[in-house]
Amino acid sequence: MKVLPEIVGRDEFDALVVRTDYGDEAAWRAVTTELAQPWGDDGEYESSVHIVDDPVWSGATPDEVLEAVRKDENLSVVFLADPVTMGSAHRALLALDVFDEEDLDPVYDQDLIDAPPSREFRTVPVGVHDIHANLAIANMDFAEFAESASADPECVYRSL
Repeated sequence: MKVLPEIVGRDEFDALVVRTDYGDEAAWRAVTTELAQPWGDDGEYESSVHIVDDPVWSGATPDEVLEAVRKDENLSVVFLADPVTMGSAHRALLALDVFDEEDLDPVYDQDLIDAPPSREFRTVPVGVHDIHANLAIANMDFAEFAESASADPECVYRSL
């Protein structure tokens, strides 16, 4: 498994986006342009994103990224700009639940151990803000967003 550097400087209110694919610079610019847009009803909120754009992350797997970011106790989701992101028309990022299943207690959490919820789904860049904000304040949980994505014909979360 690839050992990745610790991510530093992220404000707890910033969504974390990690670039793992470096094959299409124009696609990456499109993703970052969309991420920088105001969001919410009528664009009432400013974009707040911490972007990791360092080739050391090139080709990193979801498991490798999760291992690296789990040190951040204020993080509940990380978004990857991977080859699928760069190759799709909607630039859907991979959303990964940061929760570590090893923290489950078999006495109290057997139902989650037996039938674990989805740990990932795809989201359009504008959805990053909805997901991060709602998870950060525990207004919704990861499974609710994953369910919404699974209801889409392309299995992509399209935003609230």
